[in-house]
Amino acid sequence: MKKAFIVSDILIVTLLACCMVCFCDTPWGTAVKVLLTAGLFIAYICTLFRRGQQAPAPRLRRIQRGADLILTGGWSAVISLIALILWMIKSDAAVGFKIGGAVIAVAVIGFLIFVGIIKVVSGAKQIKIKDYILMMMFWWFPIVNIFLIRRFYQTARREYIIEADKMELDNARAENEICRTKYPVLLVHGIFFRDWQLVNYWGRIPAALIKNGAEIYYGKQQSSLAVADSAAELKNTILSVIEKTGAEKVNIIAHSKGGLDSRYAISCLGMDKYVATLTTINTPHEGCDMVDFLLEKVPDGLKKFIEKKYNTIFHKLGDTAPDFMAGVNDLSAINRKEQNKSMPDSPDVSYRSVMTIMNGAGSAGFPLNLGYMLIKKLNGPNDGLVWEESAKHGDFRLIKPKHKRGISHGDVIDLMRENIDGYDVREFFVDIVRELKEQGY
Repeated sequence: MKKAFIVSDILIVTLLACCMVCFCDTPWGTAVKVLLTAGLFIAYICTLFRRGQQAPAPRLRRIQRGADLILTGGWSAVISLIALILWMIKSDAAVGFKIGGAVIAVAVIGFLIFVGIIKVVSGAKQIKIKDYILMMMFWWFPIVNIFLIRRFYQTARREYIIEADKMELDNARAENEICRTKYPVLLVHGIFFRDWQLVNYWGRIPAALIKNGAEIYYGKQQSSLAVADSAAELKNTILSVIEKTGAEKVNIIAHSKGGLDSRYAISCLGMDKYVATLTTINTPHEGCDMVDFLLEKVPDGLKKFIEKKYNTIFHKLGDTAPDFMAGVNDLSAINRKEQNKSMPDSPDVSYRSVMTIMNGAGSAGFPLNLGYMLIKKLNGPNDGLVWEESAKHGDFRLIKPKHKRGISHGDVIDLMRENIDGYDVREFFVDIVRELKEQGY
């Protein structure tokens, strides 16, 4: 059915784009030509504003219809170009008519593609900023704009397919509540971020978990403090969740430094009584040699300047007493060796860890690309901030890249909300929580 709509749309747009051929070289009367053109124009308008078919959400309908319009415009452009070239070669019409025919074709097809792009932009979330910039700069440039429009189309189609399949999967298993664990899930963020709800540190992950029955809470520690201080704030959050829910314990899923904060709260602040499981995601349990390297190389004056600026900014953003250097120092490999001695694992808590790695510096943008190159030289495989061996703690799972990109320190928690080939971040976390449920946690 959908293919039939696309074919009919291509036919309508192509005929309207080539209407000058009908006016100049057909024996029909003027009235017939006018009526035919008017009918094609009405059909063209209907094509522009017809809704997408069978999409599970309004946003996806816009993406679907926008992509269909771009596809229609592309095929119509190819067919019209061939038809108009043949007409111009064989027709005895005046040059003015031929130029007018070309202008009409460009206007009809160009406006259709423009509307398609607008619909895609209004719904798509996977188109990158650089693509918008390039489109604004080169939309008028022949050949280049074709490649840019094609990229918009491919990105939109891919997003539609992925999101529609995800919604269908979630709807199909909603009643099973595969993430309804015995204990609530506490998501603990890493360094240099806060638990803002407007811009969620965990991207689309919490919504996916909640759709599948999970009860989600957040760590709420400040963006940068010493591990011990962040752990004290995390302790208060754990006790608050226990009091609010009436649950005996919580399941913690922690990213980056959040895993160290959680371990300290469990081992040193008595939270082992209230934590059933700790799953750390790309956490530097053995520290970061890159931090030691930079602390040694960066001048003290620059370190103080960065610390002052950071603390000032994050104080304005909600931290009560941010401490940039305290947080950074506790990521040092040297310091971690000493601190780990005072953080023994509790026999009452199930520890498991996950690590992902990048496949090259091109797998992420700044500063992870630079971090990858430095850590690769110092240690080996890494995610741009943490090297593989440092992330091992308890039951360990390494996620190897299945493609040239790999999975960076930010990708693993959906920081950029990007669909990555071979890695469905939402399903990855759904599987983690589903496993907790199956194990009785």
